[in-house]
Amino acid sequence: MRENRLRMLWQSGDAAINGWLTLPNGFSAETMAHQGWDSLTIDLQHGVIDYQAMLPMLQAISTTDTVPLVRVPWLEPGILMKTLDAGAYGVICPMVNTREDAQNLVAWTHYAPRGTRSFGPIRALLYAGADYPQHANDTIVRFAMIETAKALDNLDAILSVEGLDAIYIGPSDLSLALGCRPVFDDVDPKVQQAIDHILARAKAHGVVAGIHNGNSQGALARMAAGFQFLTVSSDARLMAAGAQGVLTAMRPAPAN
Repeated sequence: MRENRLRMLWQSGDAAINGWLTLPNGFSAETMAHQGWDSLTIDLQHGVIDYQAMLPMLQAISTTDTVPLVRVPWLEPGILMKTLDAGAYGVICPMVNTREDAQNLVAWTHYAPRGTRSFGPIRALLYAGADYPQHANDTIVRFAMIETAKALDNLDAILSVEGLDAIYIGPSDLSLALGCRPVFDDVDPKVQQAIDHILARAKAHGVVAGIHNGNSQGALARMAAGFQFLTVSSDARLMAAGAQGVLTAMRPAPAN
């Protein structure tokens, strides 16, 4: 079975640099994948990508060694299983708020007897290899998003669920939950304290900690703090920033 490079990086103590895909297009996904990201996450929760758009994006990422991940819309068994059947090597699940939520996430993404995932890895066999059924449980990575006050209250209970590989912080939703500005990087002190607490507890439980970032400077600081999965920007944001850079150069501000 094809190895999951995220697991290899984490086992060696390294961090993974993750890109974020919001454009429903195979060619843009392929272009992003060829830039050398450790992983790329297709976002089905927010934005304009649906399952039919996701499939050719996964195929496009497969032209490289970049690990294909998907953020599912919600904690729901059907979409989790179909996403894995399509060849995703990891799932990021939003709004995991309780131990029961985390247990369901783990159960629905493991084959029996460790879980209740239904068998039908149609495209996953093509991506991963004929021995996928024997190794999928130990190869797929499972992220629970920690982004609410309720999740903070239940943090240790969530982190103690066997089979949960990683947590992923959504700084904007976490900020809103704590009554602060919804931003990625320059978060309010109250949110920063929560982020530091989540990271410390994840380390204590041996769970990988990941976080969403708006820019590379913030991501580098969080990597230095101990985060091992760092998303930086997105395809749409990078395209807009590149276009703005060209236009700024071509249309300099008038002299005073």
